[in-house]
Formats: sequence, structure tokens, C-alpha cells
Amino acid sequence: MNRRKKIVVLTGAGMSAESGIKTFRDADGLWEGHNIQEVATPQAWHKNPELVLDFYNQRRQQLLNVRPNKAHNLLSALEDKFEVCIITQNVDDLHERSGSKNVIHLHGELRKVRSTVKESLVYNWDSDLKLGDVCELNSQLRPHIVWFGEAVPNLAIAEKITQSADILIIMGTSMQVYPAANLIYAVKNGTPIYFIDPKPNVSKNKFDNLTIIAEPATVGMKKLYKILE
Repeated sequence: MNRRKKIVVLTGAGMSAESGIKTFRDADGLWEGHNIQEVATPQAWHKNPELVLDFYNQRRQQLLNVRPNKAHNLLSALEDKFEVCIITQNVDDLHERSGSKNVIHLHGELRKVRSTVKESLVYNWDSDLKLGDVCELNSQLRPHIVWFGEAVPNLAIAEKITQSADILIIMGTSMQVYPAANLIYAVKNGTPIYFIDPKPNVSKNKFDNLTIIAEPATVGMKKLYKILE
């Protein structure tokens, strides 16, 4: 029996933009009207935890009111013919809700919270998180988000997975957020790379077997699905 080819997919904010989730890089560094330094750093958490909690409470409620788009659904459908692993920079769960079974979150998950004293204490959470909500160790809970300036716990796992790819798909990411942007260099030489983004930030001469599809995620993924079929 032939081994199914392994597709590794790197996704970013542009993947979910067509579902109605805004990206901060399209708004002069503002994320839903906030400077990321005010809501997405450890310093912001220590300075004004109520503002940070309110921001993520709003993002969480917004997430509950949007749906996966056609690009999410087509990625899920690829699992019928390929082994698919998705490595996402997004903190939403739209990949999972579309049916994708193997998703690695580099930057955390909106619908989870964790202890401020023990990172491994993670809880599912769909309601508002408030000051005074504590873990089983009686310590304040915080959003389960990797903030700017924090280590990316799943990066080593993501690198290992990317190294094993038979095909690499990059979709909806500016490839400007590090260290995630370095993952493109983890693939074996000669691995086919498909880059889907309206403004692809990559040189075609830099990689062997690179195909650029300069389209939004839903349009680009529809084209790529036909190619892979």
C-alpha cells in the first residue's frame, strides 16, 4: 500500500479574514482599534490586566459568531487523499470547526485560558474571563495566547513537522512574524511549495519548486485544490 503524501500547511491571519476576523497588519499595526503593545504583551498584562481581558473577551465572543470559510473547508477535504498537518499562527479554532484533525497552534488559542503560575494548566473557556477567575492552584487565569516577547512552545514541534513535508502550502500570512516565518526554510530541498496570498512576501527565485498564487485564501485554495487533485 502506497504511503499517502504529507501536506504541511502554514496559515496566518489572511486565512480567517474572509470569515470576518480582522488582521492587525492591515490596520497600521492596530488590532481591532488597539495598539498591540497595549493588549498583546506581558507588559500590557502587568500594566492593565482588565484592558487585556476585555480585549480577548471581545475577540472570543466575535469568534463564536463567525464560521469557517471555503478555504478552511477545502483544507479539511484534502484529508481524504493526503496526510495533512496544519500549523497556524491564528488563535481561532476555524480549522478545527471545518473538520481538520491535525492542527498545531503556534500562538495559542482564544477559546482556552491558562494558569499564570503553571503554564500546563489549560482550560477550555467560552465565557468572559475576569479578574478573580482562578485556576486550581488559586492563581489568576490569563488568555492562552503567546504574546509578543514570549517563547513559542510549539515551534520545535512545528519545525520537525515541516521537515517531513512532501508538499508545503503557505496561506494568508505575510511571512513577517518571526519565528514562524522561518518555517519555510525547514522544508527539504526540492519540496513543492505553494504560496497563496494577495501580496506574497516571497521571492520566486529564492526557492526551488515555488508556485505563487496571488489570491485571497478562498480563491487561491480553490485553484490549488484542483492542482492537487
